[in-house]
Amino acid sequence: ATVGLVQNDIKRVIAYSTCSQLGYMFVALGVGAYSIGIFHLFTHAFFKALLFLCAGSVIHAVSDEQDMRKMGGLRKHIPVTYWTMMIGTLALTGVGIPLTHLGFAGFISKDAIIEAAFAGSLGEHANPMALYGFWLTVIAAALTSFYSWRLTFMTFHGKPRAPVDVMKHVHESPLVMTVPLFVLAIGATMAGMVFYGSFYGAGYDAFWKGALFTGETNHVLHAMHDVPAWVKVSPFVMMVLGFLVAYQFYIRSPEMPKQLAERHSGLYQFLLNKWYFDELYDFIFVRPAMWLGRVLWKKGDGTLIDGYGPNGIAARVQNVTTWVVRLQTGYLYHYAFAMLIGVAALITWSMFTGAGTGGGAH
Repeated sequence: ATVGLVQNDIKRVIAYSTCSQLGYMFVALGVGAYSIGIFHLFTHAFFKALLFLCAGSVIHAVSDEQDMRKMGGLRKHIPVTYWTMMIGTLALTGVGIPLTHLGFAGFISKDAIIEAAFAGSLGEHANPMALYGFWLTVIAAALTSFYSWRLTFMTFHGKPRAPVDVMKHVHESPLVMTVPLFVLAIGATMAGMVFYGSFYGAGYDAFWKGALFTGETNHVLHAMHDVPAWVKVSPFVMMVLGFLVAYQFYIRSPEMPKQLAERHSGLYQFLLNKWYFDELYDFIFVRPAMWLGRVLWKKGDGTLIDGYGPNGIAARVQNVTTWVVRLQTGYLYHYAFAMLIGVAALITWSMFTGAGTGGGAH
């Protein structure tokens, strides 16, 4: 979520949002609320697919541009894309009526994870990390709201920042692209309210039919219904806070983000470069692997294998056979000459060895 705060590529913001939402699912699994994690995976499929396809529609409309800094003011030009993306944003940020099950898909499933995390920290068999997970998910709710509304404001609101020739050709996507947006928008709106009972309500047992197994001491699904009201309201408050900050930054005072980035350039670069995970991965894994591969190539393959194999024994054998082959000229007088030398050598050897033997016998 922190990486998504500062990304300028519209698809990257949504991609890092996906990583963040996977974190929510892991929290649910960590406290034993397995069906809640699957529930968020289920609802997340609707509104995140919607957001990705809406981003594609935006990119199509602005001549394949993906940098949000070169967009703005598109709301009236592509209204279908705007309103369907607004539905996806409302679902992702968790807009709904607190203390009820009335709201967009993300409101139902994400809030359930936050409540389950807090419930996991209670009781005799409390998870020692559950409270940590609870506070991180609450903070992530604010970050999610901020980067989601930042994307919406930078893309659709304010003054157009695209070149004039691009703005002249901005157009709504054809039906082949907008019809799937309508279908996904329905799921992003209704999936949470329609299916929440099947994942952690009255219809839980009938829906799962024992497919999910929980231990005897796992009462998190029951305990999450009894968490304090402030726990249930906290994600909504954080969502509103993220919206207000994004509105201040990108609607009322668009110059503030740049000033803030310049004032805290170290933190900004840290987040813009994705916590330097790519560089760390390159340093820890890629470079050592390249070094090892180079050693095995130069020393192992080049020096050892080739040195003793093709360039060593095999090369010497080839040299010997080359010289031997040269002796086979195919000319009769060469062979006769060689035979004469052989006969002369044999007679000489016999004379010397025979003389020595005869002398000794005499």
